Amino acid sequence: MNTEFKKNRHSIYNLTYHLVVITKYRRKCINEDVLEDLKEISKRLLSVKGGSVLEVNGEEDHLHILFECPPQVELAKLVNTFKTVSSRLIRKKHSDYLRAYYWKPVFWSNSYCILSTGGATIETIKRYIESQGTEN
Repeated sequence: MNTEFKKNRHSIYNLTYHLVVITKYRRKCINEDVLEDLKEISKRLLSVKGGSVLEVNGEEDHLHILFECPPQVELAKLVNTFKTVSSRLIRKKHSDYLRAYYWKPVFWSNSYCILSTGGATIETIKRYIESQGTEN
């Protein structure tokens, strides 16, 4: 895991997240071509927001993205933007292929999972905070 701190005007940070998005109705429609396009879209979108993709992969019905981004990025808006833009681009480029799976202009489910990640466990951080102000 990357432990190097990033800087902006008013802060230093190291924020990494794990995003999981699933296809609408859990349809198994992510083939190799779609997955490659989703990887490129992910990298482009995160780059525009000042972040970067550390890893992207998935299976036929879901996608995992491990990424880092600055603290001023609102995660809910970022996820919404990713899902909206990637859905539109994927549906446009792969319309003939996706016609067998969707009769409406959809690709992603409304649901998603986002997790913060880091090298230290919650217990380690709790112990560190508890130890503040005490001599070791």
